[in-house]
Amino acid sequence: MPTSIKNKIKSIRELKNYTQEYMAEQLGVTQAGYSKIEKGKTILSYIKLVEIARILEVSVEDILSFDGQRYFGNFNKVIGNNNGSILINTENTTTLKVLYEDKIKLLEKLLHKTEAELERYKEKFGEI
Repeated sequence: MPTSIKNKIKSIRELKNYTQEYMAEQLGVTQAGYSKIEKGKTILSYIKLVEIARILEVSVEDILSFDGQRYFGNFNKVIGNNNGSILINTENTTTLKVLYEDKIKLLEKLLHKTEAELERYKEKFGEI
């Protein structure tokens, strides 16, 4: 059964560690409004899909072709067992590395944004 676009968007958002609140803010809608997109209760226009792709830093094609099994299907497969030790499939280490790097980039952006906001507050209200 093919994964619906709403589930693909949600999966990519979660992989990026983005909240629905963040997505809603970036789209200029309420969190409830964004939630309706992921639940399939709102008709998703191509223009809105392009905006979502931009926020997720992927292409529309990446969303449409996203396959969670490709990312998660082999991560926990045991490929050997020798004297009580197991080897985990490492073919997807590059994918894992990219996902963690994306997460680190997001956290760095959030930290920078928070630091900038803190500086604005300090300028406005002074040191506490």
